[in-house]
Amino acid sequence: MKAIFLDRDGTLNKDINYLTRKEEIDIFPGVKKALKMFKKLGFLNIVITNQSVVAHGLLTIEELEEIHNEFRRLLTYGGKSLIDDIFYSPYHIDGIVEEFKVDSIYRKPGTGMILDAQLKYDIDLNESWLIGDSLKDMQCAENAGLKKILVLTGYGKQDLKECEANNLKIDYVAKNLIDAAKYVKKQYKKIKEFSTQQLEEKN
Repeated sequence: MKAIFLDRDGTLNKDINYLTRKEEIDIFPGVKKALKMFKKLGFLNIVITNQSVVAHGLLTIEELEEIHNEFRRLLTYGGKSLIDDIFYSPYHIDGIVEEFKVDSIYRKPGTGMILDAQLKYDIDLNESWLIGDSLKDMQCAENAGLKKILVLTGYGKQDLKECEANNLKIDYVAKNLIDAAKYVKKQYKKIKEFSTQQLEEKN
């Protein structure tokens, strides 16, 4: 199995710093089309998101899950959600809720969420991608051995400079998620053509 790991705020929807109500969800144009493209290519669409909003006491776990159910509802096609799963990290070392006031591997750039998803769905990380708008997303992808796409929505433009300053190699810098999807499709097509060519040469 292969997956597209997707950041949430700034990648799928407009980042308003702390999203605490489902009415605040504002999905970027083209996101649904991009998710459909990934599905057609055989990828799982898995959201991985830092949600320190819980550690800061602004949302409960139950309220966050209600918001994520709304994401699933908004991003549907043919009666089915285009999001296969959502993994979130409620932790932050500077939080006020004791249970979540920890430095956790589950908070990006840590790889806890990705490793849990890998175990749950038997994902081949070598065949998978992480798409996000921040330095932490790209560092997370690097730590997990995933291919990286930085979208210039959200914090993308300013964090591109930070990635360059940290000598972090990004596979592709995309204008938005639909641009990222077109790039993945193009790369996937190249791989298939190369495999077909090798098979023909063997025969």
